[in-house]
Amino acid sequence: MTAAPAARTPRPARPQVVLEVLSTERLGPHMVRLTLGGEGFAGFRDKDATDKYVKLLFADPALGLEPPYDLEALRVELGPEAVPVRRTYTVRRVDEAARTLQIDFVVHGDEGIAGPWAAAAQPGEKVCFSGPGGMYAPDPSADWHLLAGDESALPAISATLEALPDDAVGVAYLEVAGPEDELELAAPAGVELRWLHRGEFTPESTVLAAAVEAGTWRDGRVQVFAHGEREVVKTLRRYLTEERAVDRRQLSLSAYWAYGRAEDAFQAEKREAVGQIFPEG
Repeated sequence: MTAAPAARTPRPARPQVVLEVLSTERLGPHMVRLTLGGEGFAGFRDKDATDKYVKLLFADPALGLEPPYDLEALRVELGPEAVPVRRTYTVRRVDEAARTLQIDFVVHGDEGIAGPWAAAAQPGEKVCFSGPGGMYAPDPSADWHLLAGDESALPAISATLEALPDDAVGVAYLEVAGPEDELELAAPAGVELRWLHRGEFTPESTVLAAAVEAGTWRDGRVQVFAHGEREVVKTLRRYLTEERAVDRRQLSLSAYWAYGRAEDAFQAEKREAVGQIFPEG
């Protein structure tokens, strides 16, 4: 007689942090910065990573729910459609002294959930999230640094540039829609910032991977941080591993989004071959 498989132990619920919007700032036509803080900051545990991210929870306003949310109870009592949706965003900056954190949101009109919310957010509104996660931090012993990303990666690249030692050298390729989307970034003198303008994003208009491949390749050990649209990151992975033979341990490559996919579908595809940056998973 075959024993029945053991029941899977459910994952413990991730702790939720509830903060308030303290201020909002338009950084450009397609980006809004929210500064968050309040009493809930006492429950926030920072992470030593420049790509740290949080999972924001957005509840249907019609339900009148107040955070933190009992997700399992909502699923049972009101059904799966009542469970707040998750959206992943990189933390731009944490100020422990001021007890605040900042998140930059890419905004494209009424498209999506988080962007329109951030564009209209007012001081005093509550924000609920779990996290942070994240693993990357610049290695000060690397001979040079290669950073690449589109608007979705700008917060993490900006934080990385600020964390680099003063004598760091390298290049950052930053793809945005146009010159009005460029930001003032602090970077070591030896790190070149190359802004790339593509207009509206399509698989045909993106220029990020081509610019990296056409750029000067330095001698020595490189540390790479390249994040953004999924197929673009796959192209960069092939170039870096196959043509440049970069040790995988020196690569931080992942997709922050996928063209033509809402985040729910994008996250689900991470478990499938199409969603994996490295073929072996």
